[in-house]
Amino acid sequence: MDLFHTKSGLSLGFTKYSIADDPISLQMDTTFRFSVSPVPLQLFEGKDDGHRDNRIESDEEIRIWGRSMCVKRQRDPKPLPNPCKRFAPDPGLDQRRAAVRSWGNQRLQEADPELSEIMNKEKQRQFLGIELIASENFVCRAVMEALGSHLTNKYSEGMPGARYYTGNHFIDQIESLCQDRALAAFNLDSDKWGVNVQPYSCTSANFAVYTGLLLPGDRMMGLDSPSGGHMSHGWYMPGGKKVSAASIFFESFPYKVNPQTGFIDYNKLEEKALDYRPKILICGGSSYPREWDYARFRQIADRCGAVLMCDMAHISGLVAAKECASPFVYCDIVTSTTHKSLRGPRGGIIFYRRGAKSRKQGMCLSNGDCTDQLDFEEKINFAVHASLQGGPHNNHIAALAIALKQVTTPEYKAYMQQVKKNAQALASALLKRKCKLVTGGTDNHLLLWDLTTLGLTGKCYEKVCEMCHITLNKTTIFGDNGAISPGGVRIGTPAMTSRGCLESDFETIADFLCTAAEITSCVQRDHGKLQKEFLKGLHNNKDVIDLRIRVEAFAAQFAMPGFDS
Repeated sequence: MDLFHTKSGLSLGFTKYSIADDPISLQMDTTFRFSVSPVPLQLFEGKDDGHRDNRIESDEEIRIWGRSMCVKRQRDPKPLPNPCKRFAPDPGLDQRRAAVRSWGNQRLQEADPELSEIMNKEKQRQFLGIELIASENFVCRAVMEALGSHLTNKYSEGMPGARYYTGNHFIDQIESLCQDRALAAFNLDSDKWGVNVQPYSCTSANFAVYTGLLLPGDRMMGLDSPSGGHMSHGWYMPGGKKVSAASIFFESFPYKVNPQTGFIDYNKLEEKALDYRPKILICGGSSYPREWDYARFRQIADRCGAVLMCDMAHISGLVAAKECASPFVYCDIVTSTTHKSLRGPRGGIIFYRRGAKSRKQGMCLSNGDCTDQLDFEEKINFAVHASLQGGPHNNHIAALAIALKQVTTPEYKAYMQQVKKNAQALASALLKRKCKLVTGGTDNHLLLWDLTTLGLTGKCYEKVCEMCHITLNKTTIFGDNGAISPGGVRIGTPAMTSRGCLESDFETIADFLCTAAEITSCVQRDHGKLQKEFLKGLHNNKDVIDLRIRVEAFAAQFAMPGFDS
């Protein structure tokens, strides 16, 4: 291609050429002529007088057809940015840091006044009320401090020494310490027993045991809920509705108490177990006021080839203090909550046997091999994580370690002894007032008051007590239609014992309870048992107000553990 300069502009000409190596020869001899102005080409001619602007003297010179041409360049170019400038101090940096620090260090009252006010009201309610719910207790200040600590910041999926995340050196120490203290609290040999302290609740702990040892559809057997069992042991509503996950994923069949005595009927239990052949037999419950015959359970479990599991959620504190029979002598697996009579933070715990099998096993679990060694540890730990839970709550584990340290002290044993004395004093006081108690009394920290003889429902009585600042809970009595309209209430002594109440104080509490029953009877007579109409009768009820004043004056005498004095 040739470039020609003409008077009319520029010409482009193509001359003939060929591509020798290509089978196709291209020949062209054509000249295209057109006019172009020098301006659009962004070229300018150099000045003949030699006075070129000194700002472009460094520009590269180009000569076309003997004439000097320069590429037009930007005048007064902006200087290049300094690469170090981005590291210069940002005038707003300190302000942004201060904003983050302000958000992170605000106290609750300042950060969220609305929530703070509600929490203060709940604190006042606890202080001015009589707490008789058997599954509740008051923790110490040290446990509260651990629960509200920086340990809540750390993620630590896995077990000590085998975490998914790094940075768990001290978390491992805390959990290992908690495990050691758990074994020490119940006087267990670490060669024969292991423990998992990560479950979020006892229901979670129970389901982890089922998940680890059973396949979906496998059979379990526990105490019927109206007889005092817990729904996590598998229970169906009278209409057949499956209530808990245990009854949804596994097959469950209940054993019951004797309807005349309220005690477990061990003969019928054995007969049912031999017919049903459960793979896990569960002892323990949430509303059973008597001792458990663990030796008899062991015999039955061995005869039907079942693993024997105890849920000691309610009585774990009594077991640790040796104030009731221990399930560890006979059971393969023991689960518990950590916040009831144990007086720790809310959570669950699983103990499992390890080492060689020491008892006859009539069958092998369907998802494991038959060996001479127990394999509960691996299966249960894997069920807790990663089958059912994510990271453990490290603040809870630290708080549990504190509570378990207290469990081994003489002061804690004295506390549990007082819990039992108070329960027996309350039972005696109610019996003197012609109240009917299931089984006629109690061997532990709770008792069941059958209200059906008074013509009352547990739901209505519970509501009257609540309005008088007494908290207890309605419960089913054997023979009830279920939890819809339970015929009794469950009463426990651990919480008020933690506040310093003694036997004489529970005599006063019994008087309050009987007065509440009289109020319930009057309102129920005038307004009926239907909840909506019954509640209308409690509105501005003078008897309710008078009892509330008496209850608050009584409760205010006793300090709250962990509260500011």
